[in-house]
Amino acid sequence: MRPYLSGYFGLVIALLSPSLKAQCQITGAERLYQLESQIETYTLANGLTVHLLPQADMHTLTIASQFNVGARNEAKGQTGYAHLFEHMLFKGSEQAPGDSYAQQLSALGARFNASTHFDYTNYYVTLPSQALGLGLFLEADRFIRPDLNQTTVKNQQETVLQEMAQTIDNQPYVRSAMEFLLEQVKNTPYGHGIIGSREDITEASPERLIAFHRDHYRPDAMQLSLVGKLPSDVKSLIEQNFNAWPTPSQPIAEFDELKITPKPVHAELIDERGPWPGLLLAWHTVGKNHPDAAAIRLLEGDLFQNTRSAIAQISQHDPAQMLSYSLPFELENHGITNLVLVPRAKTSLDDLTEKVLSVVAKVQQTPLSDAELCQLKQSWLNNQLALLDNTQSLATLLSATAKQDQMYPLTAQWQRINSVSAEDIQRVATRYFTTDMVRVDLLPPWYIRVGKTLLEWLPSGVSDSLEDAVL
Repeated sequence: MRPYLSGYFGLVIALLSPSLKAQCQITGAERLYQLESQIETYTLANGLTVHLLPQADMHTLTIASQFNVGARNEAKGQTGYAHLFEHMLFKGSEQAPGDSYAQQLSALGARFNASTHFDYTNYYVTLPSQALGLGLFLEADRFIRPDLNQTTVKNQQETVLQEMAQTIDNQPYVRSAMEFLLEQVKNTPYGHGIIGSREDITEASPERLIAFHRDHYRPDAMQLSLVGKLPSDVKSLIEQNFNAWPTPSQPIAEFDELKITPKPVHAELIDERGPWPGLLLAWHTVGKNHPDAAAIRLLEGDLFQNTRSAIAQISQHDPAQMLSYSLPFELENHGITNLVLVPRAKTSLDDLTEKVLSVVAKVQQTPLSDAELCQLKQSWLNNQLALLDNTQSLATLLSATAKQDQMYPLTAQWQRINSVSAEDIQRVATRYFTTDMVRVDLLPPWYIRVGKTLLEWLPSGVSDSLEDAVL
């Protein structure tokens, strides 16, 4: 515990940036400091990191676990193993064979799920507080002693292949665009998709998955977070279930920041199932622990990601696009800012690209005002505060704490965001958001492209009417 924070969080906020505080009032940060003062973080002898956040007014609690294993850990011939293994951990362990895990938790009304990413895999279960002992037992048993038999592997291979078909192969543009973007980081740990290749998934065997588990599912690569109504013996229950898990002798794999030299890339991808053209733009940036990461996060919000963004502002009147969407990849060792746009009938992909570049150029040439910067920071903080509203999102957030933030899991990132200046945002815009970007034109069949070109030549009112009639 760090009770000393509880009496000083207001003073800390006031001292973080007095000049900024005088210019704008950012509200809500004190809640981060209040909650953080109640968190206890410690490490078991085997290296497992534990975060405890008691909330006495809750009737439930969440157990969240994150492992430092994802697609980047997969060797050649193992693509998709991290995701496949995530599926396997719901299908039986030594003391809870078959579907026992899901059956026992569902009988309690518990919610549970998991997700796999490039850098990590996380799991959570939210259950009644009085069932904590059972929850910890089931989590430890499946993490430490999974049952990887031929029948279960085959069943989950089929499940993953169905997921691949539904979410990637059967969606217009997704497979080709994904493979093209991955090609831009070829020969790096991020050079293949999280879901893997059909060939590698099909050829996975219990023996290979057991080896993957042995190498990557280890206590010193795990963070365990418990948030909610915690009993007084919570530490004893954790030690009882996890303390005997041995630490492997080999060190955890380390990954360096990617050395990518951005260059202008322009490609056209044609999909006969495409209903309409689309535009994908992407810029190489930095990993989430890089000194420039905080400024880039705010810049992404300013340009593309909220209702007051530059893209949203130019779209309020005479919009050039029907849809814009941005979900940056914030990886540990690299970053990619992306933007997908669907143009209106009267707007060509070239014109749409120029509009995007013009809003980027404006930030490069003119620093944000104090009010604009204040609003960006408030928006970031509001999004972070929303994660504190339930035990599931809060426990998941704690389990994702970076090494550098272990002592301050809720406030360290906010302090970096709050210290960003307008000059910082202008600097990262100039450095990373250049014309050395990836542009992918997503093109439908020829007859739709011809129709779109004809609409571009018609007067705006006519093209808009025809477009509205079709859509």
